[in-house]
Amino acid sequence: MPQTSTATPLVSQIADRLITAIATGEFLPGSRLPAERDLAVLLHVGRTSVRAALAVLHDHGLIETARGRGGGSFVKEQWTAASHDAVLRTLCSRWSEIEDRLEAMRRVHGAVARAAAERCDDQDAAVLAERLAAYRAAPSGRQKQLADAALHLAIADAAKNATLKTMQHDLEREISIGAPTHVWGDPEHIAFNEDRANGEHEQLVAAIVEHRSEDADAIAREHARLDLELLQAAKERAERGRELAVAG
Repeated sequence: MPQTSTATPLVSQIADRLITAIATGEFLPGSRLPAERDLAVLLHVGRTSVRAALAVLHDHGLIETARGRGGGSFVKEQWTAASHDAVLRTLCSRWSEIEDRLEAMRRVHGAVARAAAERCDDQDAAVLAERLAAYRAAPSGRQKQLADAALHLAIADAAKNATLKTMQHDLEREISIGAPTHVWGDPEHIAFNEDRANGEHEQLVAAIVEHRSEDADAIAREHARLDLELLQAAKERAERGRELAVAG
């Protein structure tokens, strides 16, 4: 990915991670990125470096900036020619670590779902039914993504274990800048992934409400596999893009 001549290695690294977060659908087109101060906290860097990295994204046409109340940095394009190398640098350099984190996350999601199935009461069941209906009704894209996050938070609440909930959030944050929202894939496959998630959500909520703890554990682990599949798909798309660029 071409970087501005003034970009430091740290700024380039931050820019790569943000480009990858957009490419994988963590931040979908039209979404507002977290404020500079929030990104600095999430990424454990200074605001000056975040501001410089955002300038790189702006130069590549990935984001646009709006001033005034309600302003900020908004995703304009999910994937540009600049995304190929940035995604490969971000994912390939730590792919083993990512797989390790995602495996741990799947296990924690399973443990959370198991605990929820063991401890779910009538009030929890009502909230889960409400969040499930909200996911079904939400428009495709960002609203579906937010509804998904709300449903999984309700499952974590139903588990009634603060330590498990914190472990799940921390693992998600190591993978996803915008935890607890998950990567959402590319526009071409979003509708398919959303339908698949809806079916898995229905199975998971049913297992929890019916106190089928082993089923809830297994369904949650399988459902969490989607993140790895989407990151793998992004890596493969970046590899194809680089090959085409070299061939051209």
